[in-house]
Amino acid sequence: MHSDLNPYSPGSGRRPFELVGRAKEIEAFDLLIAKTRQRRPDRGIVLHGLRGVGKTVLLNEFRQQAERAGLMIVSIEGRDAEGGSEAVRAKLARGLLQAGRRANRRGIPSGLREALGSIVSFSAKLGVTGIDIGVSLAAGRADSGSIEVDLEEMIEDLCVALSDQRLALVFIIDEMQDLDDALLSALLSTQHLAGQREWPFYIVGAGLPNLPSVLAEARSYSERLFTYRHIDALPRDAAISALAAPAAKHGARYETQARDLLLEVSGGYPYFIQEYGYAAWETAPEKLITVQDAKIAVTIGRSQLDQGLFPSRWIRASKAEKEFLRLMAIDGDGGSGTADLAERSGRKQSSMTMTRASLISKGIIYAPSLGRVAFTVPGMADYIQRQHHL
Repeated sequence: MHSDLNPYSPGSGRRPFELVGRAKEIEAFDLLIAKTRQRRPDRGIVLHGLRGVGKTVLLNEFRQQAERAGLMIVSIEGRDAEGGSEAVRAKLARGLLQAGRRANRRGIPSGLREALGSIVSFSAKLGVTGIDIGVSLAAGRADSGSIEVDLEEMIEDLCVALSDQRLALVFIIDEMQDLDDALLSALLSTQHLAGQREWPFYIVGAGLPNLPSVLAEARSYSERLFTYRHIDALPRDAAISALAAPAAKHGARYETQARDLLLEVSGGYPYFIQEYGYAAWETAPEKLITVQDAKIAVTIGRSQLDQGLFPSRWIRASKAEKEFLRLMAIDGDGGSGTADLAERSGRKQSSMTMTRASLISKGIIYAPSLGRVAFTVPGMADYIQRQHHL
């Protein structure tokens, strides 16, 4: 079949042709917008799950919904590999300035225009200047140098003005578990205050399965601030649609056995469905994708994953960390007890603490519960077991 018509889109955060199995999450964000129109307070939303389940795709979908509704939106990612926490704060400031510039258009209410000055003050205190949004800084507001105080004052000024317009300020935060402690605490504190004072400010975040516990450690009341939604592999009907519908758009279809084989190896994870679907389209000579085509697609798709998704994490691990990961791989994707890993390695559990912490910091593993660790990417255990030379 023609490559230029390939309807599958493997890649980080890329929207698939068929966004299925996520209607409840999309409806939840629609409800948040509807409540904003009615000046009714609501909670933010936190998505948590393994990598490859489509959390970033959902955040992008939320952003588009918010843009269509005219809300004020700022998007950031919780980690900056090169610049660290200061770079993340600078991106937050630039995002706010850009949002302020978009908001400062002809006919804007004077109260909202005045409130935009707090963005200028907040950003200047973080060392971000040079983006003219058409207003001067607000002296004495959001300029104390305390990230918690300044964030609170800026959001209060904006939300009071936005509420009059039945609008909201939304922070969309990907990889939320990677935010530095001070910024995370400031955001949670401000979200808490916003709920109490009925400000239309909402954090919509996404992260690894341990994100709820990370938030709870930062602020004990965080469990009441958000609607938490666990994002997992697609249920079977949705997975079938995610694989078959893009092909059907171009008059192609799968033999039942071919379809089932690709769904089995994908585990129902949206990213893997896109990868194997892409390979199947490139492989099949005719518009009926056969079992033989699917078997070849499994080989090609797995090879693609073994060259990109998995090794990008493996190569970041040190020698000691790779040994830790090998020990984990024996247990598969279900996770491992740290006591079992220590016994397996013949070492004391305490001697593996730093290795464990480093792998968690790198986002390669996470701690689903006390005394257990698991891979953040489904299929990582199988990848490690396949690479006998590693």
